[in-house]
Amino acid sequence: MKHIINEFKEFIMRGNVLDLAVGVIIGGAFQKIIASLVNDVIMPVITLCTGGIDFTNWFIALDGNHYNTLQDAVAAKAATLNYGTFLTEVINFIIMAFIIFMMVKMMNSLSRKVKKPQDMEDAAAATKVCPYCKSEISAEAVRCPHCTSSLDTNKDNKTTSIKKR
Repeated sequence: MKHIINEFKEFIMRGNVLDLAVGVIIGGAFQKIIASLVNDVIMPVITLCTGGIDFTNWFIALDGNHYNTLQDAVAAKAATLNYGTFLTEVINFIIMAFIIFMMVKMMNSLSRKVKKPQDMEDAAAATKVCPYCKSEISAEAVRCPHCTSSLDTNKDNKTTSIKKR
């Protein structure tokens, strides 16, 4: 039992689990912001542009009767195929996905502007290219993780020769 508790403790304390928990919490809050943007800002504009089309009353009553609104059909306890509600949710999803795409695109462009050329030079100095498979590897590596070649290095951390296993 103690082994299981220790294993669980090790699992929970991993960075990935904590990162995932933070991501889920922030994602839930972010979802509310995006939903409000779509429902309160974008959808009224779309409704104005389309002349107030309301897809929610687009349905097929499966009992063969005609109902003026979905609420009338629900009140009569009729089985309905609510394709208008589905269409509304698809449109909302597409709008939300586009907004998230634009936000990610904006954040990526901001992060590229923040990177300094010195940071890029430091990152390049921290890696080298395996002479055998041409993969980028850590400058401190003594064995290529891609092709498993042994790398002989001198003091300057430059590859001098390779021994293939």
